Amino acid sequence: MSTDLAAEAPVVAPLRGSVVWFMALAAALGTSTIYPLQPAIADVAHSVGSSITAVGVALAAGPVGYMIGLGLLVPLVDRCSPRRVLGIQFGVLSLALGLTALISNLLVLGLLIGVAGACSVVGAGLSSVAGRLAPTHRRGTVLGIVTAGISVGILAGRIVGGWLAEEIGWRNMVLVFAVACAIVAVCSVLALPAAKGTSTRGYLATLRSLPGLLLRDTALRLAGARGALWFFAFCAVWAGLAVALSEAPYAYSAAQIGLFALAGLSGILAAQAAGAWTDRVGARRVILVGLAVAGASATALTFALPSTIATLACLALFDAGLFAAQVANQSTVLAIDPAAPARYNSTYMLVYFVGGSLGTAFGSAAVELVGWSATVVVTAAAIAVAALLTLSAEPLNRALK
Repeated sequence: MSTDLAAEAPVVAPLRGSVVWFMALAAALGTSTIYPLQPAIADVAHSVGSSITAVGVALAAGPVGYMIGLGLLVPLVDRCSPRRVLGIQFGVLSLALGLTALISNLLVLGLLIGVAGACSVVGAGLSSVAGRLAPTHRRGTVLGIVTAGISVGILAGRIVGGWLAEEIGWRNMVLVFAVACAIVAVCSVLALPAAKGTSTRGYLATLRSLPGLLLRDTALRLAGARGALWFFAFCAVWAGLAVALSEAPYAYSAAQIGLFALAGLSGILAAQAAGAWTDRVGARRVILVGLAVAGASATALTFALPSTIATLACLALFDAGLFAAQVANQSTVLAIDPAAPARYNSTYMLVYFVGGSLGTAFGSAAVELVGWSATVVVTAAAIAVAALLTLSAEPLNRALK
């Protein structure tokens, strides 16, 4: 980050600790809403009288909506008061989920899931708010807490959704999430900062500028490339793991496979610790250590699968390393323009999410085609390339120092 940009950063009142933790909770809830129907896909199909494949296509509208939301909604937090923007998004998210619980038409269901997916980017919006309003010397720490909330949402969405769907049915489960979002919508209006937006660029001009940011800004381009590489690896491992464990000689049930997600708890702890560490030693060192841990763990996964304990240990270290790298990497993106970080964060997350989508598709198919070991070797190679980018790219290295 240039010293000029740092000098232009606005002076803001420090975010109170209670507000930061509320932001983490809100980020967890918003992020979780894209996942709870996935474990209940068979129940949804039976309820609406459709095939599992057709319902799967409808559920795919969630990630598609999420990508649209990254481009269209996240930049709004640079222009408007966070409490207004995020309060409205949570309100629309609550309404979409509530209608989802009442609808049986599959096309309408898919549209509502797409709207919910778009509004579930509140986590990315909250991390942008953290980047803009947190003091420079605590930006990594605050971002780490909010990112830990996002990690909780990724983990809890499937686990809590699956459990509630089994206990009270999928429609009532979705209503629970809808009520929770409505409560957070009200709390957002009351608790989030009322700081006015700092961007003077028009909304449409902001949207048009997003692709150009990648072309003009070396730090953003390289940070996005690295993030996409390790999110590709992350999604490939977890998608491939589900396929590998469902087949002989393991033949685990969906519930048993879902329990492996508990290894992701390490990522929550790592995200928070990495934020504070980034403030102390700089992002570059945190990224390299995180990638080294994740790469070694991915390599060990090639032979660890027969042992449940070894697999869980490797997955825990794998998640911890990549979540730590993500917090440090994202802190550099938010520091490029401290006065208006959301459009940089929006662009970064779009590139990041594309990498994850490709990883999910690759992991699911590759285990069937070339086997688990070869699949994990490819993911380790992707992490190694991300590390090489960090070591060799001088412009980015200067931005990270």
